Amino acid sequence: MDAEQPGLSGPVPPLAGQERPKLDSESLLDPDFLSATGIAQLSVVESTGSTNQDLVGAVASDPARWPDLSVLTAEHQTAARGRLDRHWESPERSAVSVSMVLRPVTSDGAPVRTQSYSWLSLLAAVALREALQDTAGVAADIKWPNDVLVNGRKIAGILAQMTPLGDGTVPAVILGMGLNVTLTEEELPVPTATSLVLEGATTTDRTALLKSYLSRFARLYRSFCNSEGDPAAGLAGGSSLHKRVETAMVTLGREVRAHLPGDNELVGHASRLDEDGSLLVVDHGGREHTVTAGDVVHLRATESGYA
Repeated sequence: MDAEQPGLSGPVPPLAGQERPKLDSESLLDPDFLSATGIAQLSVVESTGSTNQDLVGAVASDPARWPDLSVLTAEHQTAARGRLDRHWESPERSAVSVSMVLRPVTSDGAPVRTQSYSWLSLLAAVALREALQDTAGVAADIKWPNDVLVNGRKIAGILAQMTPLGDGTVPAVILGMGLNVTLTEEELPVPTATSLVLEGATTTDRTALLKSYLSRFARLYRSFCNSEGDPAAGLAGGSSLHKRVETAMVTLGREVRAHLPGDNELVGHASRLDEDGSLLVVDHGGREHTVTAGDVVHLRATESGYA
């Protein structure tokens, strides 16, 4: 089994032919947990193509049924989608696959400005980073714009999609997160990926990991909304979202290659994030560029032209 065994110091990888344990639906649907986090509703499904796409369609067709912090999680995703329409599939029950509906408003019910929505995937990365450290004993970093890394390898991806609502109200955000939990080396989608079991996590209990992530996300999200989506405001009794992200982001200070829309490319020094969470890159001519979307590759010194 992939859970910890009594008397052992670390998790035990799943053995060939052994079934990975299911999520504990009763624990996830516990009224005290839902009340404490402010989660409006939580659904657990056995299998689906993509939790994000399920919610995009559901919210568009019937917005009233899907209030803020509605959550959908699946034991198995068969057509998970990442940035640039990349698709992948993990073995059943080997990952945490979860999406939620976000309809950001302040404590007074005023809509948060949509310009702040670009920070929501970074907020999720901060929440997941905290959950991995506190629950699994794994130190993680953030890679712009939406990856979570452990020892330089991708352990989780986050995807935010804004979807218009049929009732004409402020668009909702569907925010998905996929975390590799018990994938073996042979099961990883790419060599640059990793999983919690491979990183020596103190637990691979997907229920505990999911609850930890949702709790931290909900706390940070509510604080962010109450600050009217200001990334420079203090967040949940601590430093601002902007500062928390920059502190955890390994992209900053690195030489990077940004693959931009339209098959364009930019190589330079990743210096900082602007007020919208965009990456500012200084090219080798000293010009600063704002990167709002695209893949970013961390370069070694010899690749950057500074060998």
